[in-house]
Amino acid sequence: MPDYQSLTSEVIQLTKKIGQFLKEEIIILKQSDVEEKGLHNLVTYVDKAAEKQIVEALSLLLPESGFIAEEGTSNKIGKDYNWIVDPLDGTTNYIHGVPLYSVSIALKFRNELVVGVIYEPNLDECFYTWKNAPSYLNGKEIKTSSVPNVDHALFATGFPYHDYDKLTEFMQFFSYLMQHSRGVRRLGSAAVDLAYVACGRYDGFYEYGLSPWDVAAGILLVQNASGKVFDFSRGNDFLFGKEIVATNPILAEEFIQLTIKHFKP
Repeated sequence: MPDYQSLTSEVIQLTKKIGQFLKEEIIILKQSDVEEKGLHNLVTYVDKAAEKQIVEALSLLLPESGFIAEEGTSNKIGKDYNWIVDPLDGTTNYIHGVPLYSVSIALKFRNELVVGVIYEPNLDECFYTWKNAPSYLNGKEIKTSSVPNVDHALFATGFPYHDYDKLTEFMQFFSYLMQHSRGVRRLGSAAVDLAYVACGRYDGFYEYGLSPWDVAAGILLVQNASGKVFDFSRGNDFLFGKEIVATNPILAEEFIQLTIKHFKP
């Protein structure tokens, strides 16, 4: 079995290298470089080149591993180990020059997440963890917040850009939280949202329509920072199930009950 702490250290260095590549390329990126791979689902050569670099590096690091990667650079599926990769989470922000995006890499051993790293290059913040370890931000251990109720909480979410099946329920819940909490933020990178829950900047996060590469690293970060993660039915189908709620453990019961009330009446 690999040494997950050593693997994490290698992944940290890789994400920082990719983050520097993203910052260099944004200077020369043109609108003609932008493609639509689906409705309002954008991609550039930067996403693809970054993922190619990541896949090549991780293949050397753990040769038996496979990949679940956003841009489909590799279709190899590992028997036990699979990397879950988003080379650029927040592509729309990136294209428009909004300085908030991230590199997100997780490692899954069979059905268990065992490594999670999220790097936000604009603030040079690296969030990371591994199996049976605390979560860290730039070397300092982090924990979820201790805010006890929705009334005193700050939340984050993301808006759907192609899956509008739950839009009515989403907007009703959004309206409720606007009126009964300290606010709802929308950064444009689900990976960063989850990292911010892990370090206590946000007290909770919810979104639907996400893919595993959006959430994998963030799930482990929140869990190892003492947080709770659910799907909208209080279940555990949050990695592939396209529904996720993440919060601190004190707020968890109230927040998941409200989520169920609005999304699963």
